[in-house]
Amino acid sequence: MTYRARLFAALAAGLIAAPGLAAADEQPVAPYTVSDANAGAAPIPGDAVYRALHERDGIERIVIDLLDRARADPRIADIFKASDMERLNRTLTEQICYISGGPCHYTGRDMKTAHHDLGLQNADLNALVEDLQLAMNDEKVAFHDQNRLLAKLAPMQPAVVQRR
Repeated sequence: MTYRARLFAALAAGLIAAPGLAAADEQPVAPYTVSDANAGAAPIPGDAVYRALHERDGIERIVIDLLDRARADPRIADIFKASDMERLNRTLTEQICYISGGPCHYTGRDMKTAHHDLGLQNADLNALVEDLQLAMNDEKVAFHDQNRLLAKLAPMQPAVVQRR
């Protein structure tokens, strides 16, 4: 079953509440327009990076590893204490899948709205990127493919970082 089919099946079963498409155990957020444009970057052409990330299952493992690292990372752990980890896990997985050229759609908020009032600094983003690289290393993603993904994520910095 495709991701889109699973998403619509979950909606029909009442497991996800529209308009935010949040899973039942996610915290509610203000309504927003769901769009792939909210992902902050256009997809990488083709699916080579998606495949290098070991497709949806690999991306899910990378995101779980990343979030575990971030919550344990003394540089940024406090940022994640009040975060809705369920939503963050889902939307990061969708975002990476979509941007890497996979068959996914991003249902989260735009980058500026999602990071509003977090007071993030460049050092926070740098720490998260380091944790992401370690998670991709553990998933045995080639350095070249890691860099292709990171090159798509890097331009989001102005929307995410509020304090330079």
